[in-house]
Amino acid sequence: MANPGMLYVTMQPKPGLPIEQFHEWYNNEHGPTRLRLPQIFSNGLRYRAADGKEPEFLAVYDVTSMSLLETKTYTALRENRSAHEAKTIGQVDVKRYFWDLVSTVESPLFIPIEQLTDDEAEGIVLLTVELKLKDTADAEVETNKWLEEHVDMLSKVPGWLRSRILKTSSLETGAPVSFIALHEFAKENELGDLAYQAAAGAPRYDEIQEKYATLNSQRLYSLFYVFGPAPRDLYNLSRLGSSPSSFKPTGSTDPSPAIDFAITTSDGLSLPYRLEGNPDPKAPTIAFCNSLLTSLHMWDRFVEILKAQRPQYRILRYDFRGRHAIPSPPVPSTMDILADDLSALLTALRIPKLDTLIGVSMGGATTLKFALKYPAKLHKFIACDFNAASSPANTNAWKERIVVAETPLEDGSPGIKKLAGQTVKRWFHPLTLQNKPDIARWIADMVASNHIEGFRYGCQALWDYDMKGQMKECRVPGLLVVGEGDGKGALVKAMDGFKDLLGEDGAKLAIVPEAGHLPMCENPEGFWKAVEEFL
Repeated sequence: MANPGMLYVTMQPKPGLPIEQFHEWYNNEHGPTRLRLPQIFSNGLRYRAADGKEPEFLAVYDVTSMSLLETKTYTALRENRSAHEAKTIGQVDVKRYFWDLVSTVESPLFIPIEQLTDDEAEGIVLLTVELKLKDTADAEVETNKWLEEHVDMLSKVPGWLRSRILKTSSLETGAPVSFIALHEFAKENELGDLAYQAAAGAPRYDEIQEKYATLNSQRLYSLFYVFGPAPRDLYNLSRLGSSPSSFKPTGSTDPSPAIDFAITTSDGLSLPYRLEGNPDPKAPTIAFCNSLLTSLHMWDRFVEILKAQRPQYRILRYDFRGRHAIPSPPVPSTMDILADDLSALLTALRIPKLDTLIGVSMGGATTLKFALKYPAKLHKFIACDFNAASSPANTNAWKERIVVAETPLEDGSPGIKKLAGQTVKRWFHPLTLQNKPDIARWIADMVASNHIEGFRYGCQALWDYDMKGQMKECRVPGLLVVGEGDGKGALVKAMDGFKDLLGEDGAKLAIVPEAGHLPMCENPEGFWKAVEEFL
């Protein structure tokens, strides 16, 4: 039987530990590691003292069943700490408490904090009252009863959201029994002096103090960070200087740090991502969807331009399903699945809405699908070098390419090397092949390193889809972009044919000169000119 409760951790960094290192470690390594165990932890929240007292920092994790904290799944987290975590936590005064949940009372306005956006959650007030029981008859019953009365009193304060009563967990064998009450209030509330005298101002307080329990602590906190399973704290990472980080334990002098990590989707797929750019957590975010057979690095040259021209943006890139190994048993990709993968990544990173989504080829089709399926998560999009519907001829071509990729060459090397050469010749403008052989080799090597089974099942997203009938319903503004030489000009005609189907007024089609299927790789400066005004 589930026994819900809480892991409650107070922390005070010791002198000498840079505060940025403390926050970066906790936000990017410690907290997300626990949130990647949703069977144990349903959320993770960080609070900062609002009463001027120490310990200054508090972390609270709701636990689905306290017995799970005794399993190897959880204890291994502490036993197998990274060297960086071990070094950092040694410079922090940490006290951990296990609490069993006794009761919960909620306002009709209460929404679980993990379901709020960061802007909505930041600043929520937490009032805690802890009472240590005396060794007297009825101490537990009377203290719990008084706490319930206290909840009733505080629930009448404008701004009150939720109160929970917990007691020392049964996991704390032999420990003195205490109760703690956690009272949550909206940022705007009328707590007033109660914030500092809540317990003493309650009826029967003197009686409880005299007979049944001692006030151990009363604290006031303000929420400042909500964990997700994916590291995202660029702000503190960017302020570390040469201090160690969760991603570079030996330190770094990189003036433009990035977070390279991976989330795990609900079906077990590892989805690598890179988060970089403006470190402000409130910065608007541009995300990129790759072409099939490429990695997130296909955007490298364009991203450098974007950082220079639009430094206000945070930038998110990720590798498509099918780039790497896929879960077993393998399942063919679809446009719906690819859009869902991106949605899952945004949820893990707690990004409620993208400013812009930019995709090319299969990534262009995924971008349109995402705009149709998740319009509330997207402000605008740029879809490049793609078709709004598949064709039987294209499906057959992909089946033939699978055969090439899976057939070893005469020297025993993987057939995908042969496919890489064929692909680059098909994709690139003749001028690119002639004048920029380094670009052709770069992409050919990228294609050749694709996981073969991942390609077999990933490319099936392009076999059978048709979004033309839905495009009129699209309420997200979009720009279409195509390289002038893509398909020897055939894709220019195709995209010109469906651009007017988008939304009420259609979409503009921008053509990038001296480029084929990947204009952002072949002519990144020309691609920037095509999208500059829209961004």
